[in-house]
Amino acid sequence: MQGDTAERLHWWQTRQFVAIAAVMAAIPLLWPDIPPLVDLPGHMGRYRVQLDLDTYPWLTEWYNFNWALIGNLGLDLLIIPLAPIFGLELAVKLIVLTIPPMIVTGLLWIAREVHGRIPATALFALPLAYSFPFHFGFVNFALSMALALNAFALWLRLARLGKLQLRAIVFVPISCLLWLCHTFGWGFLGVLAFSAEMIRQHDLGHRWLNAWVRACLNCVPLALPMVLMVVWRSGGGVSGQTGDWFNWRAKVGWLTMVLRDRWQAFDIASTAVLYLILFKGFRDPNIEYSRNLALSALFLLAVFILLPRVVFGSAYADMRLAPFMLAIALIALRPRKGLSIRGAATLAAMGMAFFSVRVAASTASFWQYDQSYDRQLKALAHIPIGAKLITFVGETCYNEWFMSRLEHVPALALERRMAYSNDQWSMAGAQLLTTRYKAARGFRHDPSQIVTHVQCPREWWRPISRSLAKFPRDAFDYVWLIQPPEYDKKLEAGLIPLWRDGTSAVFRIDHAKPAVQLTREELTPPPR
Repeated sequence: MQGDTAERLHWWQTRQFVAIAAVMAAIPLLWPDIPPLVDLPGHMGRYRVQLDLDTYPWLTEWYNFNWALIGNLGLDLLIIPLAPIFGLELAVKLIVLTIPPMIVTGLLWIAREVHGRIPATALFALPLAYSFPFHFGFVNFALSMALALNAFALWLRLARLGKLQLRAIVFVPISCLLWLCHTFGWGFLGVLAFSAEMIRQHDLGHRWLNAWVRACLNCVPLALPMVLMVVWRSGGGVSGQTGDWFNWRAKVGWLTMVLRDRWQAFDIASTAVLYLILFKGFRDPNIEYSRNLALSALFLLAVFILLPRVVFGSAYADMRLAPFMLAIALIALRPRKGLSIRGAATLAAMGMAFFSVRVAASTASFWQYDQSYDRQLKALAHIPIGAKLITFVGETCYNEWFMSRLEHVPALALERRMAYSNDQWSMAGAQLLTTRYKAARGFRHDPSQIVTHVQCPREWWRPISRSLAKFPRDAFDYVWLIQPPEYDKKLEAGLIPLWRDGTSAVFRIDHAKPAVQLTREELTPPPR
């Protein structure tokens, strides 16, 4: 910007503000050495096998790892050059650290391209950089969505500059790389690009049907990953079902959980603020929706409704889309020309305050999760390298808002001590790693690490009493309990304690002593 055009920019519309907002988005992840995201430790265990399968020969006895062209390889590929430089844990942290800032820059860049200036209302979308799918640890997905937002902004910019031929050329490799990172990001970009192109063609004077046809043709450069998808899903040994369609109760729940983290009342109140802003777009005469992004949000809403909960064996497909659908709807808002500068500045200040509060809350929350990780990981000092380790992590049957984020901490024993981890996912075609340790029988992979007090309805989790009594002791040498539910201490027969901290403990298995035999009633305790 030059001359008086630059002088008309308000503080929330400057490049300096975008840089500050991006830096703020990284703050919660600065302190924890391992980002405390539910599934991330499990992925880190897989990265260790990927990097050191040939170094530690016993890993080949426990796991299969085969490279394949699948739409879920974001961090799996990035750690190859970065891990030798920074070490695996720091490399993972640095990659994850970039995701929230990229989501922020992507949202603000899109808003800038669509509206000409960043509208004050766009600031309310920034807390969605820490949405529930990110907290859940869907890191390849989150990375692909962050990249997709910025790619969509580039798509809009090249169209605005009239560089359509250049756009067609560069988006062939961009779409393929995005698909390789995670299929969801490529699909998300496709929906956004198609809806934006429809509006652009209509604004050029074409009728809607003609605009639809032209939008299809102009989005052909994004279509090559369809071939990759066919190759992936037609490959031998690919598993994973698609199902649980139109689960309305779950879908409504996902819409209330977009900011789910630790404090339920605070998170729901924050989500209510987002819906209040969207509602103002319909009721407030000073605020309106952009036709471009409003159509994108409607297309995403249709996809959200049609998406099943499970796609190709990957759960929470519709849940993952919910916060990004909401973010696009929020940045579709803009103040009308009649709104005073003072009114816009007040709205921007409120949005910035909202973003700051959410960043502060996420920082405090992540610090507490990090303390919990550090406390549990002291157990690893008592587990030898290469141990045949079985781990049981306590859980309840109630879907509490607060998640301990310890469900896949067992994989850090694999990542740090090259010990066996029974929490790895084992689904051919979904990840590159599958388990092969047949001696572990039904305790080979996820969710065998999850234990509860009673048998939970509609869950594969086992009661702690059944797990401790029935796991194959000849297949393992050590047991690691992580905040397990209450259990009868006679189940520790043949287990030699090496470390305790509260209810958590590490035991060495004495193979000369058999496990205690329980009655059927003891194996399945009654609900309390």
